[in-house]
Amino acid sequence: MTDSALFTWTMVLPVKVLARAKSRLAVLAGSRRADLALALASDTVSAVVACPEVARVVVVTSDATAGSRLAALGAWVVPDEPGDGLNAALRYGASVAADRWPASGVAALAADLPALRPAELGRALRAASAVGGAAFVPDAAGVGTTMYAVAPGGVFRPMFGGASRARHASAGAVELRLDGVPGLRRDVDTPEDLRAAVALGAGFRTAEVAGDLFAGT
Repeated sequence: MTDSALFTWTMVLPVKVLARAKSRLAVLAGSRRADLALALASDTVSAVVACPEVARVVVVTSDATAGSRLAALGAWVVPDEPGDGLNAALRYGASVAADRWPASGVAALAADLPALRPAELGRALRAASAVGGAAFVPDAAGVGTTMYAVAPGGVFRPMFGGASRARHASAGAVELRLDGVPGLRRDVDTPEDLRAAVALGAGFRTAEVAGDLFAGT
């Protein structure tokens, strides 16, 4: 946490069972789909752990391989006990965090942001702190959401998936209109997204897997 921060942040990241993750990348990744999903999550967690505004990282996953790898990177891993999709996993992770660290803000973050920089995330969290309630960052396409943050005492109601930008805004969350945070907004769902993330400067794990995949096309 930075010296000027009013409270700490707990980041909650959901990670699917790797064999079922990133279905839209199957056309590119083939048998290496799980490898790519793990690389995306690993590079994202590495950036989050390195962000001074983040006090702790909670990963919600029932995948043993992902859990072991991400715990080694500094995340606290909890099983996806609800097993009922993305938002249920996020709510569960947030409830676990609230029980252990009730004075902390809680932010949900997509786990497929391989070009994320710690400074980008720190800037967004400082902006969310200034809002004081719920805030979010839209994805690069302007349709979805990559980060949803709630200050201590606020109601945590993530609405990720599809046109979540409009849903978060309709629910009263403040959109953080930030320039200069391309890595925070570049989630990866398609081969085109992956190329864009690599062009931005993806982490070394994603860059290595992507290099192999694109070399074969």
